[in-house]
Amino acid sequence: MELLGLSLPLLLLFVSFGFMVGVLFGFFGMGGSFLITPTLLILDYPASVAIGSGLAFYFGTSVIAVLKHYDVGQVDYRLGAILFVVLSVGIELGSRLVFGLEALGIANLVTGVAYVVLLAGIGALFLRRASNLDADDDEADDVDDDEIPPVAQKIQSYNVPPMISLTSGGRASVWTITGAGGTVGLVSGLIGVGGGFIRMPAIYYLIGTPLTAAVGTSLFAGLFSGAFGTFTYGMSGSVDLTVVSLLLVGSALGARIGSAATTMVEEDDVIIYFGLMMLFASAGIALSELANWLGTDALDIVSVLLLVGSSFFVALMILYQVVQSVNTVESNAQVTPDGDD
Repeated sequence: MELLGLSLPLLLLFVSFGFMVGVLFGFFGMGGSFLITPTLLILDYPASVAIGSGLAFYFGTSVIAVLKHYDVGQVDYRLGAILFVVLSVGIELGSRLVFGLEALGIANLVTGVAYVVLLAGIGALFLRRASNLDADDDEADDVDDDEIPPVAQKIQSYNVPPMISLTSGGRASVWTITGAGGTVGLVSGLIGVGGGFIRMPAIYYLIGTPLTAAVGTSLFAGLFSGAFGTFTYGMSGSVDLTVVSLLLVGSALGARIGSAATTMVEEDDVIIYFGLMMLFASAGIALSELANWLGTDALDIVSVLLLVGSSFFVALMILYQVVQSVNTVESNAQVTPDGDD
């Protein structure tokens, strides 16, 4: 039985996969292109279609997630607009660097190594931050959920004009924003992804916004680049609208749940989940690079299973935390007598 040119199991796979990626996207502020693209490649979609469809999905989910973050006031539009400009410049420089590396014949090697090192480094950084929060909790129980990392506080202490006020509080130098955004854009152009998994940590650790605001602002900053990429690939017919539509059906609900979860789940849990996911993704991509080097399909399949399986697990853990939070609120409401005031 086929529907929309796809078998029923494949149709259900795309909808459920879209829901899972939507939860992660709304929760972490990353596009999921490193999940969608390799999965479509394993399903024998052409590389251009896999990339184009991944970008189209990224753009559609960005709109959904940004609207949800806007509802709860977690988007710094001024910061996001500045980041978009410097990100675009960085991406252009990164793409030119790739052409230069291709001329030397080392583009694939450099890109693969950069991907693995970045994911592992970011994962380790977030897990270290989580361990520091646990240590703080042992000393005091009043840790502020809006606290920013010490490194960001140190950077903010240097007043290098021009300075801008952040919606979430505090001030940041335009030079800091330009440096962070330009570097993220350069790396994004080098490794060929939207860069949400780099952009969100950069906003959090370098510019110094609370984690929930970093997620919302990261989504907003990447919204326009996703639109441009979708248009570019769409003009060449490299976007499978059926696949993208099915993914978006699932992600429409998932992204809103993920965005809402950032206000329900403890900050240290958010950091742990993100760190673990980055480490698993690094391992999966490392296996994929090893598979390409050895010329074996078995390791390539294992890498995607590791990448997708860990993502499903993290999404389920987020949903579990949301359910626990809702149940706690309902229990407290039932315990409190009506008309107590």
